[in-house]
Amino acid sequence: MEGKTVVLGVTGGIAAYKAAEVTSLLVKGGAEVHVILTDAATKFVAPLTFRTLSQNPVLTDMFSDPGEWNVRHVALAEKADIVVVAPATANCIGKVASGIADDLLTTVIMATRAPVLFVPSMNQAMYENPIFRSNLERLLALGYRAMEPGTGYLACGREGKGRMPAPEGIVAEVRRILSTRQDLAGFTVIVTAGPTEEPIDPVRHISNRSSGKMGYALAEAARDRGAKVVLVSGPTALADPAGVEVARVRAAREMLDAVMARFEDAHVIIGAAAPADWRPATVAPRKLKKGDGPMSLELEMCEDIIGTAGRRKGGRVVVGFAAETHDLIEHARSKLAAKNLDFIVANDLGRPGCGFGSDSNEVEILYSDGRREDLPLMPKRELADRILDRIAALLGR
Repeated sequence: MEGKTVVLGVTGGIAAYKAAEVTSLLVKGGAEVHVILTDAATKFVAPLTFRTLSQNPVLTDMFSDPGEWNVRHVALAEKADIVVVAPATANCIGKVASGIADDLLTTVIMATRAPVLFVPSMNQAMYENPIFRSNLERLLALGYRAMEPGTGYLACGREGKGRMPAPEGIVAEVRRILSTRQDLAGFTVIVTAGPTEEPIDPVRHISNRSSGKMGYALAEAARDRGAKVVLVSGPTALADPAGVEVARVRAAREMLDAVMARFEDAHVIIGAAAPADWRPATVAPRKLKKGDGPMSLELEMCEDIIGTAGRRKGGRVVVGFAAETHDLIEHARSKLAAKNLDFIVANDLGRPGCGFGSDSNEVEILYSDGRREDLPLMPKRELADRILDRIAALLGR
């Protein structure tokens, strides 16, 4: 969202405190954020909170002195790349649907040509009220956007629908709307991520240090470019990306089953996971004890997940990863051919700032036609888009 301007409107609901985290995440993502608080919103959260997080003045009054000569609501409306109202109360949505612009926020919404995203948050009875539903449906018919509220414990003390979505989900939706590239729209992309854990006994396993960050970055980037994304993830500490189907697995066999269960509908399979190559041939039913003396494990090979996809790919694009500690190119070329991949992304785990657990990577891309491309050190999210650029080209996009 680098270089994008987001006008964030905060209305008077209890979920207004969550808008502070939305602001923080937008700023961290590179956006310039201008916050408008309605008078009711200031009763829940102080303007100082948003001024500190956004590093911009917080606007509450259409008629206060702006400190510079402009028509404030017009200037903000023209500057915005998107207007987000989070939380959006029934009152605010009703006013906009009725053409009422009696405060700064509703006036900016009326004046802007940018996309407007409403994030409703209210009591379930209010959300289901036919008057509110009619107002919301009218806005959607006019081209405004709205997120579906979550279900759970509400401020009124009851369980039901009406919770404001998580800040991460709101920012993901903003990112998706602002994305200028929708070159993967209509395609289904499967991404594997993270390690697998192959059990030795009920409390021990064989695994590796993969964090899953690269696979999750690829899933988020593909989602933002319009794809339907399935993320098949081994055990990680990462939160499920919003707007992505996530299948959580543990062992390599489970990861293969999850991929192949969705294989027929997929156009692209990206093997960014680091599944175990070996597993114990037998799993002890009880915890193995130290007093049992020296021990050796008989190992057997795990399933080759991306190799299985590559050998059955048909017209699909199948991409793999090779994380190596030595002879990077030789090992990557061998995997590229053996697994029948369209290209493979190779990274040297010994390079500073690269590989497992890091937020950046430096890679070589090797293609099935013999080409080789070197990409410099960059954040994994940026690298994800570079990889998807190559996939989009293979898909004819």
